[in-house]
Amino acid sequence: MKRYIKLFALSSLLVLGACSEDFLENEPYTDKVTENFYKTPSDAFEGLVAVYDVLQREAYGGPLLISEQASDDCFGGYGIADAQSDIEWDRFLYVSDKDMNKDVWSNAYLGIYRANILLENIDKVNWGSDTALKTRYEAEARFLRAHFHFTAAKMFGDIIPLDHTVTTSEFELPRQAPEVTYALIASDLKFAADNLGPENYSQAGNANYGRITKWAAEAYLARTFLFYTGTYGKADLAGVVSKAEATAYINDVVNNSGHGLVADFANLWLAASFENFAGEDNTEMVWAVRFNGSGKGNWDLHEGNRFQVNIAPRGGAIGRYATGWGGATVNPKLVSLYEAGDTRKAASFIDYAGEGLNFDAQAREQRQYTGYSWKKYCPITNEAGTAVVEANGGNFQIDNYQDYAIIRFSDVLLMAAELNLSSNQALAQADFDRVRDRAFKNTTNRKTASIENIMKERQLELALEGHRYFDLIRQGMTAMKLAIDNTAGGSQFTVTFRTETQGWLPLPQSQIILSNGTITQNPGWN
Repeated sequence: MKRYIKLFALSSLLVLGACSEDFLENEPYTDKVTENFYKTPSDAFEGLVAVYDVLQREAYGGPLLISEQASDDCFGGYGIADAQSDIEWDRFLYVSDKDMNKDVWSNAYLGIYRANILLENIDKVNWGSDTALKTRYEAEARFLRAHFHFTAAKMFGDIIPLDHTVTTSEFELPRQAPEVTYALIASDLKFAADNLGPENYSQAGNANYGRITKWAAEAYLARTFLFYTGTYGKADLAGVVSKAEATAYINDVVNNSGHGLVADFANLWLAASFENFAGEDNTEMVWAVRFNGSGKGNWDLHEGNRFQVNIAPRGGAIGRYATGWGGATVNPKLVSLYEAGDTRKAASFIDYAGEGLNFDAQAREQRQYTGYSWKKYCPITNEAGTAVVEANGGNFQIDNYQDYAIIRFSDVLLMAAELNLSSNQALAQADFDRVRDRAFKNTTNRKTASIENIMKERQLELALEGHRYFDLIRQGMTAMKLAIDNTAGGSQFTVTFRTETQGWLPLPQSQIILSNGTITQNPGWN
């Protein structure tokens, strides 16, 4: 999935300086534009890859990093002289950078735009007799369009749903009610779930690993259903998917996808297992954003995982952990929630004192030092102490290569437990038990499957994976404030969640200005 195409953002190319109508009717010979491009399945594939390509930008640290800083699991972190925006995400302030969420918004709409370009031109392609390929590409594009819409909607609340590329007369469209956006999301995901085949690409070396599958679409439908119905108090997903349908979809993933749990939780994460790493294309990865280190320091390419440097230990490598910027320091309250014998604790967090690592926070100029940082996604050094990415000729800031897991099978099991709870307690319990049993490597630490226990388990199992903040939103403002408010550790760690925001983040001020007043700021951020 590493091929690229550069497409013009405009829907047509206006050529000036010509005085003959014949010239104006000719196709551009050197540029690929919408009008002359979509002819063959190969063209459509390149357009599809352009949609997938936005995922790499999205994963640099936008929704993942911001939501973790805003949640109760992390603080802002970084260095004492670094920008204040990371502290403001942590403390629900909006002072130093009025465009602090610009990349989240722009990347989501870039992905939506590229998906719509492909979908609007897919009928122009000469598919011959291979209509199944056309359906597959349409399903993948619609899934990705749904994903980009959901990324924006869960961060900002009301957004502008787009099922087509906008014309100049639509540049000032207003935001829509949630049911409008989520009806489009649900429709796209349902199309993908119902039209993709039963392939499972999570086998070592599979060239299609990272592409959308039926199983990813079904799991994403369940995720969207739980968020929408919980957040907005609805019985179904915008009138498109009922709870019974969402439950059937997630049960299908559990029973028929071929995905499963890696035996040892630690082996999911390179920095937790090193030589025992299960590999990125393991059976637990239902869907992940792919990265590699092929850029070799080229800032014009976007192949590497630029997120990893954000959360790695600040001020130089320590132990087998490579250097980074020390962002999103881990809240000790989260670490304390793990019971004795839970293997996820040591696999998820770097415990500097517990691992005998002399981390001098003052010398390293670490802000909001808690004694804990991310082990998940942390880049590593080789045995000589050199960052592996640098030993391979890359830049430690932009060429890290670990994939970003968006849907793991353990998340599928926990969603299945939640959705089955009211209709099939025994099935919900069985799904829940599988996650607990793997965590403790025994069957003696089981708990009763309940909403409260499932939500707690999601926090422990999926810590630092970008889910916690959105799980809090769907539990309501009282639960959200109770979880996020913090006074422990002194003034530098004081956090007060403001319920008037309803959990939505501030819109980029530049978008409000560009809308000419059509878009207004979210409550609590003026």
